[in-house]
Amino acid sequence: MSIQEKANEIVAEFALFDDWMDKYNYLIELGHSTPIIDDKYRNESYLINGCQSRVWISAEMVDGKMILKADSDAVITKGVVSLLIRVLSNEKPEDILGNELDFLNQIGLQEHLSPTRANGLRAMIQQIKLYAMAFEARKK
Repeated sequence: MSIQEKANEIVAEFALFDDWMDKYNYLIELGHSTPIIDDKYRNESYLINGCQSRVWISAEMVDGKMILKADSDAVITKGVVSLLIRVLSNEKPEDILGNELDFLNQIGLQEHLSPTRANGLRAMIQQIKLYAMAFEARKK
């Protein structure tokens, strides 16, 4: 399944909810259902700067694709990062770099997050793209 197909699934899921309280509750549900990352990734090396809560994202290359894992100490933030992981994990770095993640605007996420959470979301996306750039540079 492509990045766009996974993103379209998320847009369809969020369209099922009429108001943002239901969407926040869905994000909380996603946060609770996202697996906890291994303790070896819960350190400063994987911590995302710019987030109000603590968020860790790790990336590794397996068979030419980036495998992303993430965790947060705040359940809504964990739900938000789980959306990014769902769409971008197990994809080629060049495909991640070439994607604008429009689904975030389509579901209205960025406009309904507090300014500090919106900054955190941008920091998460930036870190994932930095991982992708680093993996791309290694190929050359």
